[in-house]
Amino acid sequence: MSTRSRIYLDHAATSWPKSLAVIDAMNQYIRSCGAAAGRGAYHAAAEADGIVSMVRRDVAALIHAADPSCISFHSNGTTALNVAIHGLLRKGDHVVVSAAEHNSVLRPLHDLREQQKIELTIVPVDRQGVVDAEHLLSATTSATKLVALTHASNVTGAIQPVEAVAEGMRQCSGHLLVDAAQTFGVREIDVSVGIDLLAAPGHKASAGPLGTAFLYVEPTIHDEIRPLFQGGTGSRSESLAMPVGMPTKLEAGNLNVHALAGWAAALRELREEGVERRGKINCELARLMHDGLAELPHVHVFGKPGALATASILIDDLAPGDAAAILDAEFGVETRAGWHCAALIHGYLGSEPQGTLRISAGHTTTAEEIANAVAAVGQVARTLHPD
Repeated sequence: MSTRSRIYLDHAATSWPKSLAVIDAMNQYIRSCGAAAGRGAYHAAAEADGIVSMVRRDVAALIHAADPSCISFHSNGTTALNVAIHGLLRKGDHVVVSAAEHNSVLRPLHDLREQQKIELTIVPVDRQGVVDAEHLLSATTSATKLVALTHASNVTGAIQPVEAVAEGMRQCSGHLLVDAAQTFGVREIDVSVGIDLLAAPGHKASAGPLGTAFLYVEPTIHDEIRPLFQGGTGSRSESLAMPVGMPTKLEAGNLNVHALAGWAAALRELREEGVERRGKINCELARLMHDGLAELPHVHVFGKPGALATASILIDDLAPGDAAAILDAEFGVETRAGWHCAALIHGYLGSEPQGTLRISAGHTTTAEEIANAVAAVGQVARTLHPD
């Protein structure tokens, strides 16, 4: 395993390093418990149940959910979003989304449209990657079943007007689905503003391990949402039909308890530090990142500093993939290049056809690491353009 110096700046993909508390919790579960949750009445199984219940309560509290039963667990954010989309939509429904959405939302909706099951309206975004709330709301009709909106762009870090859209949707019968992949753990989220469904992974800003995610479903639509998967749940095993109650109806198969144990530790640390404090750290890192990059000749920055420490850039005459490879090989700066699983936003940003080089920090990133990364980008640009 490599021991070279690393400046990890791909937190929009997943946070790293994980804390020792997360690692220890996972190790402790595997070594001393190891039981499946909801599959037995013996002591170790009850311990596994306790871990699951703890995370469910913690997530519910963080997003101000009415009850922990509103929270179901899934293997990743993509699965959680698919459970929401396929579980709620019916043939003939109309859906409205923004062009800033991740492919985890766009691809299942595109597939349903290709099968002629739904009508889909995609609302443009501006040059910062932000959708106008009134424009989004004006695209809804009496047939609109779902409006899907990311809380923040994973390409530019731009925060979307979720609260304004939620307020406007009080006048229509459709439901609001929010993708909080980039914001859960670093920005306050309150589903009571009018968010009907909210999905997020646990491995990004909340700093848990991969293999964790949740879906919040507002109580009034518990009966409406249908399971995407069917199988064992540890309850009502004599029946061929899935249980009808939440969250069990959405959790077929064994849960990833060792990862949930790690996530429980991460959420404990998040509560102790506070979402607000982590948000302030990200805002400061965003300012340092954007201010530094904006001063570099031949470097173009998309978006502007905000709540997330994410910046997308292009270097003149250098493909993003080549820039990422050079930064990694020569400077140990780890970034991500390409379209970032966001198929539509680049046409509005002006970053087609190759996408961008994305630099994304997290609450463990230091100001020195940001300064060194900006200096490395500047050196690459000066080498290409020594004017």
